[in-house]
Amino acid sequence: MRIARFSVREGSPAAGSVSFGVVEGDPTQPESLVVHGLAGHPIVSMQLSGESYRMQDIRLLSPILPNKVVAVGRNYAAHAKELGNEVPDVPLTFFKPSTAVIGPTESIAYPPFSSDVQHEAELAVVIGRMGREVPLERVPEIIFGYTCANDVTARDVQQREGQWARAKGFDTSCPLGPWIETELDPSDLAITCTVNGELKQTGRTSLMVRSIAELIVHISEAMTLLPGDVILTGTPAGVGPLNVGDEVAVSIEGIGTLTNRVIKRG
Repeated sequence: MRIARFSVREGSPAAGSVSFGVVEGDPTQPESLVVHGLAGHPIVSMQLSGESYRMQDIRLLSPILPNKVVAVGRNYAAHAKELGNEVPDVPLTFFKPSTAVIGPTESIAYPPFSSDVQHEAELAVVIGRMGREVPLERVPEIIFGYTCANDVTARDVQQREGQWARAKGFDTSCPLGPWIETELDPSDLAITCTVNGELKQTGRTSLMVRSIAELIVHISEAMTLLPGDVILTGTPAGVGPLNVGDEVAVSIEGIGTLTNRVIKRG
């Protein structure tokens, strides 16, 4: 099932399931992508509200508002190599704040303190149940689903400052979307990133140094994972610059495409 967050005519955010069909009560419309409203929070309840909307009549939002985003660096060997780094002995983790999160079609605002902002296409894991010190065999029990992510990075700031809080945590640096896919085998999915339609990154999740299960075991040894938390699993090789005016799109097999435009921060 695909779960989205959306708003209608700038109304309050709501959740819904995405499918191909017709709007309820209007069978004369041609089939298209339709969002069927859900009552309550989708992680807690999957009950339909009885309302449905055509995709073109709504605005998609970030599919989740996480309490925290835990990201993993250098989890693809080729990406570590392209930046002149070794693959770490243990997963390299860092945080992106909730204020960095934006949804599909929202804009990435180029920060004034950087001159080298880069894209990093990633598979994101959405947590569905609280977990602490989760054993390997129980990891699937706490996963709600998966979505596309862009770990937007101010590369010059990352290199200059040595720690990554500002470089990877600035406002709008964590696009997520377009929705959460709850029924997916993430072990071997194609990941691509295009900038203005030109292919920049391509890889497969099977090339991860450490699996999603291993990452969750490692992270949950240190901190409690809460429903709605997001884990970014690393980026394949091919990262590169973004400029004001660019359109960047992250696509993951079985999920969809997350598209954002880069603007100058006002």
